[in-house]
Amino acid sequence: MTKTLQIRDIDDEVYARLAVKAAEAGITVPDLLRREATRIASRPTMSEWLERTRRRPSDITSGQVVEALDEMRGPWPDADR
Repeated sequence: MTKTLQIRDIDDEVYARLAVKAAEAGITVPDLLRREATRIASRPTMSEWLERTRRRPSDITSGQVVEALDEMRGPWPDADR
């Protein structure tokens, strides 16, 4: 059985942006919001995601992750400036 959802007190600017996005997609604002609600509901919660990633085996250490991130970020900016 379907449910009805009502959102109150949407700022005019927010609704206008939703209307533009819906028009660009060729759908109505309610259809846009229905699509977004479905997308949000299909994503795992943070705890579900963390649990799933904890179960994955990996040979990569935390130190290797930190090292890779440091390498990607580059040197720290000069703190004296």
